[in-house]
Amino acid sequence: MDYLARREHSFYELETKLNRKYPDTGLDLIRQTIDGLRKDKLQCDQRFAESYVRYRKSRGFAYHHIKNDLSSRGVDDSIIAAQLFMDDDDWLTMLEESLSKKLGSGRLEFGSKQHRRMLRFLESRGFPSLLVRKSVEKRLEFPLQSAQLD
Repeated sequence: MDYLARREHSFYELETKLNRKYPDTGLDLIRQTIDGLRKDKLQCDQRFAESYVRYRKSRGFAYHHIKNDLSSRGVDDSIIAAQLFMDDDDWLTMLEESLSKKLGSGRLEFGSKQHRRMLRFLESRGFPSLLVRKSVEKRLEFPLQSAQLD
C-alpha cells in the first residue's frame, strides 16, 4: 500500500519491488496480494498507463520512448495501444516546442555536428524519425557549394 500511496504502479513493478523487499516471501503470495489490490481497484495497469503517458508527455517524451518504457514495466500491449497513439497530434506540437527550446529562432547547417546532434536527441526522445526529419528540414540552411569555374 505504501508504494501505491505515492504513485500508480504496474503489476510487474509492484511484484518486483515486493519481491526485492521481501525475498523470503514466495512469489505466489506476492501475486495473490497484488491480485487482492486489483480486486479492490487499488492497482490497475490501465490507470497506471494513463497516468504514465500523461506524465511522460509533459516531460517531452514521445511515442517510441513511452511505449518502450511501458513495455519494460510489464504493461500489456493492448493497454498500451489504448492509451498511446502513433498519430497523436501532440507529437508534432511537442517536437516543434523541443526544437524551439533547443534552437530558439536559429537555424541549423545541413550535415553539421549540431544538426546530427539534434536529430539524435529528438529520436532518443521517442519522436518518429520521419516526423523529426520533416520538422528539422524546416530549420536547415544548406551550405553553398563552390562550383569550379573553368
